[in-house]
Amino acid sequence: MQVRVRFAPSPTGAPHIGNLRTALFSWLWARHTGGKFILRVEDTDQAREIENGLELILESLRYLGLDWDEGPDIGGAYGPYRQSERLPIYKTHAEQLIAQGAAYYCYCTPERLEQMRQEQQARGEVTRYDRRCRFLSPAERAAHEHAGEPKVVRLAVPLDGTTTLPDFIHGNLTIANKDVDDQVLLKSDGFPTYHLAVVVDDHLMQISHVMRGDDWIPSFPKHVLLYQAFGWDVPPHGHVPNVLGPDKKKLSKRHGATSVIQFRDEGYLPEALFNFLARLGWSYDDKTEIFSREELIRVFTLEKIEHAPAIFDGAKLDWMNGYYIRALDDDDLAARLMPFLERAHLQADATTVRGLVPLVKARLKKLSDIVALADYLFVRDLEYDPKLLIGKGDASSARAALSAAQTTLEKYSTFDDAEKIEAELREDAERLGQTNAQFFGTLRVAVSGRTVSLPLMGSLRLLGQEETLRRLARAREILERA
Repeated sequence: MQVRVRFAPSPTGAPHIGNLRTALFSWLWARHTGGKFILRVEDTDQAREIENGLELILESLRYLGLDWDEGPDIGGAYGPYRQSERLPIYKTHAEQLIAQGAAYYCYCTPERLEQMRQEQQARGEVTRYDRRCRFLSPAERAAHEHAGEPKVVRLAVPLDGTTTLPDFIHGNLTIANKDVDDQVLLKSDGFPTYHLAVVVDDHLMQISHVMRGDDWIPSFPKHVLLYQAFGWDVPPHGHVPNVLGPDKKKLSKRHGATSVIQFRDEGYLPEALFNFLARLGWSYDDKTEIFSREELIRVFTLEKIEHAPAIFDGAKLDWMNGYYIRALDDDDLAARLMPFLERAHLQADATTVRGLVPLVKARLKKLSDIVALADYLFVRDLEYDPKLLIGKGDASSARAALSAAQTTLEKYSTFDDAEKIEAELREDAERLGQTNAQFFGTLRVAVSGRTVSLPLMGSLRLLGQEETLRRLARAREILERA
């Protein structure tokens, strides 16, 4: 049987990083085996759906390079791939379950269900449907139908015995049927719940392996019972452990970014995030951290998925992102940096950014770091405290340093010969009786507005003679006004 796996998100926002990690595992398994990766949109919860929900899903997958073989945008032999377009299919299957006694119509009103829950809570009981409508007489059921009352379809869970699901990550999962609720399968508006839709769709789309987060473990008996009621084989299931924050609680907004879109906007490379997510709860051995996309496809197997929850280590992601940044060629890195400078409303030109790359490449953990590192190169008039120009000296010494530097730098039309220019500036410092730290510190503040910056000579080269001399002159004016 060909491997066919799916990613089935809801269009209620950008996919959570944990969901994308599970999607990545499915994608790797499909590519490793030469199978198919299917995108299916579970949009039956219309109230929570957002306008651009599908686009956020597609954008996230594309950013990670998780291409799909069938889906709502490209079609396929098993469509439609949006559940809201498959309502007649679910209705037919729900009616089949009712006809064979595996499901039943429930006419209970929301008010009656709420009263039932309150009474159960008052008695300290687990809240679940009390099966009132399951045992209606034919006459009672006919009366409800004649009255035209709204109704839902509920699963008729066996009253005794157990249900077991072999899980290729956790081993056998078993639960007593008496602890399973008679779940709603089809709502009164004709929309299915997740439980009916996922089983029907996975079967009809010939999904060979189901990978999903272990949040869904409590639902497994309902799904197994549905497969059995329809007479279908249960495909292999694997419940992937959660991704936890450093505090070992489920990853959430309190830990920072939680979606691929957020990580992209913060400046993480797709190559790095792909590698990081693949290692989040999966390991090839106890030492290898860096994998190319092709290597991961070659070595990925299901038995290497770990049983324990994965801890999201932001420091490790930063390290890995830095590794991938340093592996980029300079032209590629410059092109990737440009949008972050533009987003910060800096007037950056491609030539300057390309020249900037050798100065910043080893310093970047994220592409967004470029703004804090190099914004002074693209700002016309720097604002800073005049005291920074003076440093540990005095205003007279700072003015002398600026004047000497200006005289020296006026002799060079370009600042490409950094060693020669720096040597001459050092001679200026010695002649003025200033330490190199004092002299170059004043010069650094004048051109960057800060006491710590990118290499000074590299900054001068990128600014060019005209802009550098203008900044030195402005610094002298600032000193005069101080």
